[in-house]
Amino acid sequence: MRTASGTQVGPGRLLALVLFVGLGIAFWDSPLLWPLKLLVVMMHETGHAAAALLVGGSVERVLITSGEAGECLSRLPASFLGQVVVFSAGYLGSTLAGAMLLVATLRFQLRRPVLVLASVWLGAMGVLYAGDPFTLAFCLGMAALLALGARLLPDGAVDAVNLFLAAFSVLYALVDLRDDLWDSAVRAHSDAALLAQITWVPALVWAALWTLASLLLMGASLAWTLRRERSPTLPFAPLPSPPGRGAG
Repeated sequence: MRTASGTQVGPGRLLALVLFVGLGIAFWDSPLLWPLKLLVVMMHETGHAAAALLVGGSVERVLITSGEAGECLSRLPASFLGQVVVFSAGYLGSTLAGAMLLVATLRFQLRRPVLVLASVWLGAMGVLYAGDPFTLAFCLGMAALLALGARLLPDGAVDAVNLFLAAFSVLYALVDLRDDLWDSAVRAHSDAALLAQITWVPALVWAALWTLASLLLMGASLAWTLRRERSPTLPFAPLPSPPGRGAG
């Protein structure tokens, strides 16, 4: 299958994506996947930070913990809409990041730039906003690892790394929604609960809205990724002229 960008999305890549999702589920509790889980937690907190800056606020610090928790401390203007945007940007931000990674990996030929941009993002988050030594060490260490991968790995290995990161980030974002928003005990301390306090809309409603938006976003990104290239419409060829008659 050739996408509109010209990239080949063959059965091998799609099978690899499904395989990596299966591996992520099968080895979910493996310590080997712990750094990737922290990576998606940082995507979540980056969503909050980016939204805070977008609405005119400022970011004080971002924290992640070894227990896969995260926190973004920011100052926001006195704006109801701004608070709604910032509180919503965590779960939707991690989903958007996973969708963008999926599209960049499968649809476009962004083999090494994907790892380079991820490295720059993590390095910037660490230097600018890390609120403790653990967060700083994780951001800079993972940034260095991704940069080395982009520099040293062969093309096939870079493709495999990108596919696995795309599959796992999407999977973790969806699991994060399920575990945080549909478990009543956890939801009581989630972003949905914070929004419920300022909007009077129940946290369960916010959970449903964010889950629906995330599923639609993932579905749209997959549909866009796998859309076939349309063949250009060719004009009708002129009919050949009848052969001329010889003189009698």
